[in-house]
Amino acid sequence: MNCSEAEILIHALLDNELDAGHACEVEAHISGCADCTKRLAAFRSMRQSMAEANLKEAAPLYLRERIEALVPAPSSAAATAASEAPAPRIAPWRISRRFFAGGFATGAVLSGAIAATLVVGVFRSDEDRLITGEVISAHMRSLQPGHLTDVETSDQHTVKPWFNGKLDMAPPVIDLTAQGFTLIGGRLDDVNGETAAAIVYRRRNHVINLFVARESGSGHETIASYSRHGFNVRQWTKDGLDFWAVSDINGAELDEFCQKLVAALTPAPSRS
Repeated sequence: MNCSEAEILIHALLDNELDAGHACEVEAHISGCADCTKRLAAFRSMRQSMAEANLKEAAPLYLRERIEALVPAPSSAAATAASEAPAPRIAPWRISRRFFAGGFATGAVLSGAIAATLVVGVFRSDEDRLITGEVISAHMRSLQPGHLTDVETSDQHTVKPWFNGKLDMAPPVIDLTAQGFTLIGGRLDDVNGETAAAIVYRRRNHVINLFVARESGSGHETIASYSRHGFNVRQWTKDGLDFWAVSDINGAELDEFCQKLVAALTPAPSRS
């Protein structure tokens, strides 16, 4: 294991998200690497500082009012009947149960409505959902030790010809190091049953996988945004190729990456 691979997995080690085998590999590397030892100590110190800081805030009153406003009001006839009817006597032990059940039901309705809105807004079709899940799975597999790159280099003129003869298309390899996204290599992967190129970039401690495959006919000319399981995905189609950019980096920075990539792929207009 090298420092680049360990750097990706240190956070998972701190959160106890690694299995025993991978945890042992990371710990073995850290024990013999002064830089990674310092990095782990810094992360632990930051984690402790955040745990000790008072970062909790109470929800404002207007939030309760907005939620209550979403609950349908009873009809006037029902309200009149309810006001004229004698108030039923409720055993004290039932009050908390009734309040909890009613609150839970209301919350479930609101949560379901919000979730449905999010699904409609994020996924345009079942195929989008399926392929998004596949590229996220491929991204997660790549983060395992030894899986990130088949060719490890920041030289685009080495990565691009490496794909020659391995694919029936020529994936573009763009060096965006000057724009803050470091090219670290490439590999072969699988997307939607097709062999695809995976071009790997780094933004600070975050890995960005750019998957490139032949156009399937289901892509989008404009960049489509998806978010699932804590990962952001951007998908678009250009020049007969489908592109997916996947990372746990925040959405704004992933958008910046895609915009710079698309700009680099777009030829400058000719001057007449």
